Amino acid sequence: MKNDNKNQNSLLAAEAAYCSYGDTVHYIDPPKLFVHSQGSFVYDDRDRPYLDLQMWYSAVNFGYGNERLNNALKRQLDTLPQLASQYLHREKVELATALCRYMENKHRVKGRVHFNVGGSQAVEDSLKLVRNFCHGKSLMLAFEGGYHGRTLGATSITSSYRYRRRYGHFGERALFVPFPYCFRCPYKLSRESCDMFCIQQLERLFETEYYGLWDPKAHEAEYAAFYVECIQGTGGYVIPPDGYFPALKRILDQHNILMVDDEIQMGFYRTGKYWGLENFGVTPDVLVFGKAMTNGLNPLSGLWAKEAMITPDVFPCGSTHSTFASNPLGTAVALETVRMLEEIDYETRVNDSGRYFLEGLRELKSRYAIIGDVDGLGLALRAEICAEDGFTPDKAMMDRIVDEAMKGDMEVDGRQYGLVLDIGGYYKNVITFAPSLDISRNEIDLAFRLLDQVLHRVTKK
Repeated sequence: MKNDNKNQNSLLAAEAAYCSYGDTVHYIDPPKLFVHSQGSFVYDDRDRPYLDLQMWYSAVNFGYGNERLNNALKRQLDTLPQLASQYLHREKVELATALCRYMENKHRVKGRVHFNVGGSQAVEDSLKLVRNFCHGKSLMLAFEGGYHGRTLGATSITSSYRYRRRYGHFGERALFVPFPYCFRCPYKLSRESCDMFCIQQLERLFETEYYGLWDPKAHEAEYAAFYVECIQGTGGYVIPPDGYFPALKRILDQHNILMVDDEIQMGFYRTGKYWGLENFGVTPDVLVFGKAMTNGLNPLSGLWAKEAMITPDVFPCGSTHSTFASNPLGTAVALETVRMLEEIDYETRVNDSGRYFLEGLRELKSRYAIIGDVDGLGLALRAEICAEDGFTPDKAMMDRIVDEAMKGDMEVDGRQYGLVLDIGGYYKNVITFAPSLDISRNEIDLAFRLLDQVLHRVTKK
């Protein structure tokens, strides 16, 4: 144990001296080191399990060490692990075909798929695609609380000024409009009686040229596309009311504004549907995906777009490029993921587990006044931590909860556990739950026992 502690201290000292903090979030001090993972758990150097309820921001939807997906990676490693992207390989073509045929069968619309290596990069490609199709229009609409990445283009449509502040002027920054965040309605209205006031406020912006979006004489908007997350990810897993997205799509179609659906966190059954937006009965013009596609084993992302936008005559060779786009290792794992989704009824599995998980969160809310709101769709769930009035955001308490969960000293049935939680929300006061889609009932019950211990510790007088 002493040697393990010495080695860990040495690693942490080296990290402090040599690693950039630019891509790291040090939520706890000292940062936590893990040594292996399996299923729903990650393990520290003492082989202590930590139940992971965020699964690498929903990148590992199908559990750590998923044998089927790991074997797909190993097979590809022994056959065609690398290939320059100007050449073709079977896995790329079959993966694109499977994704496009899904859209054709489910949404009755033809399109094409374009691959890249990370979520931000796929968003960048979508911006190029949109600007090209809209004859160079460079202005976009996006939501308050929205997050689309931290490359320069993606940052311009991400609402947080914090990500832009040190990088100069963003002349093409998106116009951000309120998301239908009913628990914290920006208009101070209630979901039951507001008559979707937020969508009415958006629609009124097109009534006259003097509201700045629309030229009624030319029948043309200044904005090319609206970038949406059907459920806000970093914003705190905020779930919109039924009817909102169909109304939004109607307004956008009326004014020739494209809808770009960012499914990077919610895609591949996180919400109980293949794509999250399907819960709301809407088909976007462009769909961006990534993360869980390869279960975190290899970077791969991409976009699907309607045929008219991405046909080779409109978006020709060289329109955008990445050396590692459509890499054989990533496409091989993703192809196996898609096949797995065709064979296993994840829609039923995720919705059943999600209902059970949400019931447990509601029970915790009934016993702990600091939980102001719980909600969920599939296995994308939230618990908003507030002051004892049940509403005022309490970031300090949220930080205490995360620190306590990561101590790894909670005991259940004679074994010590830790708990991996993620922080989200406009005020960084929301626990965003994204457990493995294969999480068992026993593991969900364990989650509630651990959460109960954490909440008891931080609230006891």
